[in-house]
Amino acid sequence: MRILITNDDGINAPGLEVMHEIATDLAGPDGEVWTVAPAFEQSGVAHCISYTHPMMIAKLDDRRYAAEGSPADCVMAGLHDVLEDRPDLILSGVNRGNNSAQNALYSGTLGGAMEGALQGITSLALSQYLGPQNFHADDPFEAARVHGAGLIRRILDAAPDAEPDYRLFYNINFPPVSARNVLGTRVATQGYRRNVHFTVEPHHSPSGRKFLWVSGGEQHRPTEPGSDAAFNLEGYISVTPMRADLTAHDCMEDFKAIE
Repeated sequence: MRILITNDDGINAPGLEVMHEIATDLAGPDGEVWTVAPAFEQSGVAHCISYTHPMMIAKLDDRRYAAEGSPADCVMAGLHDVLEDRPDLILSGVNRGNNSAQNALYSGTLGGAMEGALQGITSLALSQYLGPQNFHADDPFEAARVHGAGLIRRILDAAPDAEPDYRLFYNINFPPVSARNVLGTRVATQGYRRNVHFTVEPHHSPSGRKFLWVSGGEQHRPTEPGSDAAFNLEGYISVTPMRADLTAHDCMEDFKAIE
């Protein structure tokens, strides 16, 4: 199996090392693992692409490249410049922090997986929830490291035949616990943390100029039962199948009157 990996935390992020370990397990002794990851951290860029300016790409080692762009840029660079043959699988992550609930909409990790799906390749995004039980652990990514490869195999075995248009990609979030305390896996909807929003905090530089820092909200507020963050905070891995089709299909009939 040939696998392309990327992330949004950057080429030197420890979570990318975990992802390489997972991908190597999946690829097998005769497989290939290629890395094209952002040269610098790209958290929060979602599915952004560098449409109006070029990006530099550098080969760091065999099958290892850094690009000055977003995760979606890195996927495109891998598919259309770096690799001579298309990969069988694209893996994005392992993100440092959860991409459950609204976080999924801002996530560069999911942006990489979404781009892979739009390019017609099975793609999965992996994120490691952090909390009191694992934030200061020797290996905060232990749950993802231990359970990642086996879970991906099960997802690939269960996945339906690929659609011709907006094909599925998968949002996987590992709970904020040690590997031995993971209770299992749950297929979950994308949740919504009520009254939790990104915001900005103003600060002034020594010269008096005003700067705004973006800050997030409470990450340990559970979502509705059956949704991703709720399962994660109970100790379960969540798997959410997603599509890039943003149409609110359930509301289409409601608006027929405007035609």
